[in-house]
Amino acid sequence: MKITITATADSVLQAKKLLKAGVDVLYIGESAFGLRLAISFTREELKEVVSLAHQVQAKVTVAANALMHPDKIKNVLEYLRFLEEILADQIVVSDPGVIFLLQKAGLNLPFIYEASTFVTSARQVNFWAQKGAIAAVLAREIPAKELFLMRDQFLIPTEMLVYGATVIQHSKRPLLQNYFNFIKINEDQSPARDWSLIEPQDPHSHYSIFEDDHGTHIFANNDLNLLLELEKLASWGYHYWKLEGLYTPEENFVKIVELFVKAKSMLKAGKWDLAKATLLDEAVRCYHPQNRGLDTGFFALEPEDI
Repeated sequence: MKITITATADSVLQAKKLLKAGVDVLYIGESAFGLRLAISFTREELKEVVSLAHQVQAKVTVAANALMHPDKIKNVLEYLRFLEEILADQIVVSDPGVIFLLQKAGLNLPFIYEASTFVTSARQVNFWAQKGAIAAVLAREIPAKELFLMRDQFLIPTEMLVYGATVIQHSKRPLLQNYFNFIKINEDQSPARDWSLIEPQDPHSHYSIFEDDHGTHIFANNDLNLLLELEKLASWGYHYWKLEGLYTPEENFVKIVELFVKAKSMLKAGKWDLAKATLLDEAVRCYHPQNRGLDTGFFALEPEDI
């Protein structure tokens, strides 16, 4: 059983720790072209991380999944050529214009299709497979029953988020900055500041707001944790797992990744043990930020309830 764990990295140092922890793929990028990145890696840092990963037979996925408006699209081809030059293993793409430029230039740079909440059917995944995608990122809003029904229909591998914050809304406008401009204050907008929306009827709700070069992103009230569902996912053929560390402190995120790597080892050895997995799950909850909720998202919901 080939299981691939992808983890985000927010520094070269954390990338080294994640590789040591046993991740198969690092997810990084430059904020001009990638969405919702904790930091924007410099060109030299991108090159360094690719080299570090290849030294331990790991891979690097580079985020190029922004919707490239005219001010961005004119710089995309140069960026893609740079990624090919440093031997980046693959990119994540959502804008068909990027795919067009990539293929027109004949670059040796495989792409993974990712369009957030829109990738909800095998038909859509297979459409992009026929256009050259080597994999696709499934929407977080697909319940287990539908995942089970689709499991044998895909032409290419599909990646699932198994831990981390889940984006639910994106606006091109810098809504947070516009608000600060309106009230005439200057505030830190980094993930560490953790701005959020709170529903008037639920004072405990926590919809995180993140702003980058591509606008404003709002995340679900609770983060996702599917550790106890990994055996089920693996048995259905979902072997590509992603962990998102945007709102998890650096050291804690590395510890959480280590726990998922241990779960992967149990599955690969055919020694999945629910009692041991439950202990791993409890440890994940200990390392997870205490001010952020954690649940299984849409996984356990009935399809008709969505």
